[in-house]
Amino acid sequence: MPRATSRKAQGNSRRGQTQRALRAAAREVTQNEQGKPLIVVESPAKTRTLKKILGDGYRVEASMGHVRDLPEKRLGVDIRNHFQPTYVTLPERREVLQRLKQAAANAPTVYLATDPDREGEAIAWHIQQALRLTNPLRIEFNEITETAVKRALQHPRPIDMNRVNAQQARRILDRLVGYEVSPLLWRKTRGGKKPLSAGRVQSVAVRLIVEREREIRAFVPEEYWKITAILTPLDEEFPFEAELRQKGDQKLELKTEADANAVLTELKGARYFVESVEKRRKKRNPPPPFITSTLQQEASRKLGFSAKRTMQIAQQLYEGVELGEEGSVALITYMRTDSTRVSEEAQKAARAFIQQRYGTNYLPPAARQYKAREGAQDAHEAIRPTQVARTPDSVRPYLTPDQYRLYDLIWKRFLASQMASAELEVTSVDIRAKDYLFRASGTVVLFDGFMTLYREGKDTTERDEEELPPLPALAQGEELRLIELKPSQHFTQPPPRYTEATLVKALEQHGIGRPSTYATILSTIQERGYVVLENRTFKPTPLGEVVNDYLVKYFPDLFDVPFTAHMESELDEIEQGQAEWVQVLHEFYQPFRQQLEAAKAGDDVIVIPTVPTERHCPTCGAPMVQRSGRFGDFLACSRYPDCKTTLPAGATGIPCPLCGIGEVVARRSKKGRPYYRCSRRECQLWLWDKPTGEKCPTCDALLVERVDKRRTRRLVFCSNPACTYRQEERLTASETEREVPAEL
Repeated sequence: MPRATSRKAQGNSRRGQTQRALRAAAREVTQNEQGKPLIVVESPAKTRTLKKILGDGYRVEASMGHVRDLPEKRLGVDIRNHFQPTYVTLPERREVLQRLKQAAANAPTVYLATDPDREGEAIAWHIQQALRLTNPLRIEFNEITETAVKRALQHPRPIDMNRVNAQQARRILDRLVGYEVSPLLWRKTRGGKKPLSAGRVQSVAVRLIVEREREIRAFVPEEYWKITAILTPLDEEFPFEAELRQKGDQKLELKTEADANAVLTELKGARYFVESVEKRRKKRNPPPPFITSTLQQEASRKLGFSAKRTMQIAQQLYEGVELGEEGSVALITYMRTDSTRVSEEAQKAARAFIQQRYGTNYLPPAARQYKAREGAQDAHEAIRPTQVARTPDSVRPYLTPDQYRLYDLIWKRFLASQMASAELEVTSVDIRAKDYLFRASGTVVLFDGFMTLYREGKDTTERDEEELPPLPALAQGEELRLIELKPSQHFTQPPPRYTEATLVKALEQHGIGRPSTYATILSTIQERGYVVLENRTFKPTPLGEVVNDYLVKYFPDLFDVPFTAHMESELDEIEQGQAEWVQVLHEFYQPFRQQLEAAKAGDDVIVIPTVPTERHCPTCGAPMVQRSGRFGDFLACSRYPDCKTTLPAGATGIPCPLCGIGEVVARRSKKGRPYYRCSRRECQLWLWDKPTGEKCPTCDALLVERVDKRRTRRLVFCSNPACTYRQEERLTASETEREVPAEL
């Protein structure tokens, strides 16, 4: 027998022995756990935490998430028969269901402890249907702690079919839109092979981004000027700034440099006197504890996490982390919530911790209660640590860097939400010079309160009141000495592009999506190629714009912000038992079907746009354009089909300095940061900075370049960290308008 065949036989024998051993171990476990109540959760991480809490009295198994869904390659919804769905077992869950079926057969009671939301309720129902359980008990807990889990076991309930039907309605709505609009887009597309798709909620998010981009393009900046006086008291050197506001009793508007120069001329030789001093005390209350949307926003601002990454890490902290000898411990409460409510037990623990760590002054007279926003389901508590005494530093050795940073953020936000308000003294000073009025503002923090621990991130660079520098002690009628009078040119700014934080905020404000959907929305619109994340802001692609225009033309209601928010409200009503799910689907489908037929009959086509580039075809010399294909974007000759030359998207024209065969290609990370690699997959070239194509004169390594954030200078330096070679040059006006290769 050949040696290779012998090895194969030996391998098959070993695999057979392993499988038999696993089956024997499973039978042994079944025998050992026979007669024990069965608890079914979603993830294996949660099973470890629950086993630690409950000991040997229960058997805990994981469903690994969803076990059934609509079929992948057909609609799976009988529209004529009241939208009855056809569910199929997910192929990757067949063995899981077989294990659960055996476990349920030996259990006197089956508890379904899937996640405490609509989707978790639907998973529990699917498990019941798949296993044909006659009377399973549904339990849910907002936190995986001994108290919460045992309380849930003492208060089981039946599966809530209103929740299940709300989730079924959402799934069927999304399936109807996706499986009936997407084929329409395929038939109407010209100029590309990349299959297009539409989503009921995701397409509305794309619309928000497209409309914001068009606002930016249509914006016409207007010039205006400011004049700032740098002043100081006569008896001390304490410079502060005061901004020109009025002339006489009228607000002063300086449109041009000539206007500013005229004022400067009039102010020559003027004396500056304090006209009035106003001091007011202000309290600043702490922000409420995190809900899903605010956690995603703050993690984006402070940690640079995407919404998807935030939720993945939060899921790990919720399900349980191994803390040395303590075993698996759940560190936070459930992370998909729109409620700012906090349990009385958690509030008491937080107040005791604050008093011990910070003192009585940092404790408000009564525990803080936060009002949920209008439309919130308020089904669960806010996101908080399960034990406030488990400080971030105490668990840091057991966490990954990302887990630690997110837990630290959640812990500080929750504790700060239960602390005393900060007290500020805001001073406003009016200063008169001839007929002109200047105003200066400053702030002194009298008591930092919650700010000693936590300050909320911002989406703008404007300074809050507590960030203003203090002013010197000034009295009415006091004369001041002018140090400098500074004119400065400004232009009105267009609305900013959406960041992940501001887009989640906009979706929440418009009532689009729910806590469990924000991360999916943001990742899906990027995966489909309709938007890109550049410098941490969303920008629509040409493909995204043409698809958006087509959908808005033929489906003005379906992809309308108020309509989508209304559908979310109807799903909430189904969950609350105030609406019937089949009726909601009927009311949606009739107008949707009419719009779909009109779109099919229309002559409009979706022409996937080509984007001009500065590259020239290496074969014929014609300009190259960027196109979209089945496997993403690529560069093609503009003379196609006469010339069929193609290149990878982002090709720089620089030969790879490592292999000498491929070409350096520009790519973008998931965060939108540019990086550079070789077009040949087997080559190991990978750089954050753009290669120049030249060698270092000092060490012969590759030279790379960066451009500063102001786009005023280029830095060329050696890619070898040990080499100190570097050159700097200023950019020309035309170069500053181009896209920068990277940022310092």
